[in-house]
Amino acid sequence: MVTRNPYPGRPTLGGFGLSGPIPRDLLVLLGVLLFTFSLRFFETTAIVPALLDLTPLAWRRGFVWQLATYPFMGYGPPSAWFLLELLFLYMFGKQVYEGLYRRHFWRLVVWSTVGAALLAVATDALMTFAGAPAEAAFTIMRGQRVLMAVFIAAFATANRDATIYLFFLLPIRASWMFAIEILIAFMAFLATRDLPGFLGICAAVGLTFFYLRMGGSMRGGKRTFREMRLRLERWWIQKKLDRARKKRGFKVIPGEKGQNVRKGPWVN
Repeated sequence: MVTRNPYPGRPTLGGFGLSGPIPRDLLVLLGVLLFTFSLRFFETTAIVPALLDLTPLAWRRGFVWQLATYPFMGYGPPSAWFLLELLFLYMFGKQVYEGLYRRHFWRLVVWSTVGAALLAVATDALMTFAGAPAEAAFTIMRGQRVLMAVFIAAFATANRDATIYLFFLLPIRASWMFAIEILIAFMAFLATRDLPGFLGICAAVGLTFFYLRMGGSMRGGKRTFREMRLRLERWWIQKKLDRARKKRGFKVIPGEKGQNVRKGPWVN
């Protein structure tokens, strides 16, 4: 639940409503998480999440596909808490998807989760070589937990001045969610001693913030997801043009009013 207070003294709630159409991609994501979560509790199917979840085998045996598949392996005990996590994932994920659209939504997921996994796996390998392997490596960042960290960080980046009602009761600024996410991960680290997982969550939050900011500065902290998406698309197109120009050997010199012109036998 979120309010941006468009009228003084008359806050309006919105953004996290459960009504309205569900994006197909998000519906598939939630379905995959629920399906893979269910596979863990049957002897004949438990091997599937065991092979696709992030484990030390990613660097010990070369199971590198786990770096990309682990966010889609639902994790946790069979309780109402897992369903509550999916609910929060839906509420934040819907906002992120509608703001970024499909292409940047999935780029964000891949960029943040794979980057987080690389740091976590490297940390686990270094700890093992140092003679102090993590007892429950990657527990903090498995499945829906790392996705929730990414979506909350993305929402907080785009709506820093919004007010979120934490647990539907406690009003806090969206920008505070960065510190709250890291604090919750730290509490989980104290309980599990999962340093790779803790650093992985920190990396996921940081990479999400960087991805949404690399398209341009956030003027006044009020940039919307749509503006971010347009910035990212502009940045991506510019990079493609720069690569094509470099590949074809064009030499560019500055023209009038900041424009670029091709340097050659003729300059128009």
